Amino acid sequence: MDTFLLDHQLRKFLEEDLEHGDVTTDAIFTDETAMVQCIAREPLVACGMETVAARIFCLLGGTSEFGQLTPDGSRQKKGAVLFSVRGPVRTLLRGERVALNLVQRLCGIATLTARFVDKVQGLDVRIVDTRKTTPGLRMLEKYAVRCGGGANHRYSLSDGVLVKDNHIAACGSITEAVHRLRASITHTLKIEVECDTLAQVEECLACKVEIIMLDNMDTTTMTEAVMMINGRAMIEASGGVSLETIRRIAETGVDIISVGTLTHSAPAVDIGLDWI
Repeated sequence: MDTFLLDHQLRKFLEEDLEHGDVTTDAIFTDETAMVQCIAREPLVACGMETVAARIFCLLGGTSEFGQLTPDGSRQKKGAVLFSVRGPVRTLLRGERVALNLVQRLCGIATLTARFVDKVQGLDVRIVDTRKTTPGLRMLEKYAVRCGGGANHRYSLSDGVLVKDNHIAACGSITEAVHRLRASITHTLKIEVECDTLAQVEECLACKVEIIMLDNMDTTTMTEAVMMINGRAMIEASGGVSLETIRRIAETGVDIISVGTLTHSAPAVDIGLDWI
């Protein structure tokens, strides 16, 4: 993550929580120092200890000394120390909630992503995220997917071409949509089209579309589509993907499986901040 962009976001999160100051902490403490440890209360994939939590305490000012900082992407057991920090009590208390909110969310996404990735071990397929992210947290959440062993789909609407069902309905056909795109976009962009039927797959092949998304197809139909495409386009599968179905989907021979669940439904993991 670009720290120039990240620090701006973290400052906004701190401003939301601090607003005019921490009235409780400011009334009780002056220049005391303390040490805290961040503890995993369940097994997890670490994400954001140094890149996010430590940055938060640094942005709050004062001199903070960090001990162990668990690497992003590492698998940790229940009870593991994820990071430790010694610094001004005021800084630790002001940053505690924002830091925990973020790392619990990010570790949750990384942990869920790792579970999906584990399900397709041994198969030549990539697990990617979608744009179904929490508004304001996209950079952080997509980073967490990578920490879990997944990869990123397009970051924003400006990142790539993806013709979806509503584009096709409004335009009239895949052929017309692709024709208009090729007349307008730069040659460096690939065209991806979402298909619900084998007829649409055939139309994409006739248009020489570079990436074909098989959306909400059962695995029998998906296998037939992969055979039809036969290497003439990259194939993405999407829709109805769960931990129970992802292996069967991967076995059809698709190249990419996009999973909205990674970001829109990942549960936060249990992490605590203990005072030493």
